[in-house]
Amino acid sequence: MKRLVAGAAALAAAGLGMARWAASRGRVPGAAKDPLESSRWLGITINRPPDEVAPGGHLPEPLGRMDAEVRMNRAPGDRGTELYARPRAQRPGTLARLRGGEDPRTETRTALRETKSLLETGDVLRSDEEMETTRPTLPGKVLDMALGRAAEGGRL
Repeated sequence: MKRLVAGAAALAAAGLGMARWAASRGRVPGAAKDPLESSRWLGITINRPPDEVAPGGHLPEPLGRMDAEVRMNRAPGDRGTELYARPRAQRPGTLARLRGGEDPRTETRTALRETKSLLETGDVLRSDEEMETTRPTLPGKVLDMALGRAAEGGRL
């Protein structure tokens, strides 16, 4: 009886995943809906004073290796530093990447997340470490897929 219920739950989850995937195939990503979206600033708040965020005017390595405009402000209430970034120039093929479902600001978003992690903890924290299991399962595959895309989107 338990196997029957577990099998039905797995089948329902797989069906729900397939329906969601099929529904999303015709969607255009958010950056393609608004032509100005790719030129907007992405921002984070880092719990460090500005002189620790960019000592001597040098940006931390994750942002320093990118070609991006960066600006800093003191966070309200003396709560650290607000750090904003956006890509300097649109790369060739941006429209094609948008149609393919890839946001051109993904690299900037990832660099901001890595910078925040590096400055606040001293290391770039990653959630996509290999987890040991005895056998692959459907929920494990879904979790692996979510962890693989975790740094690319969502709120900073």
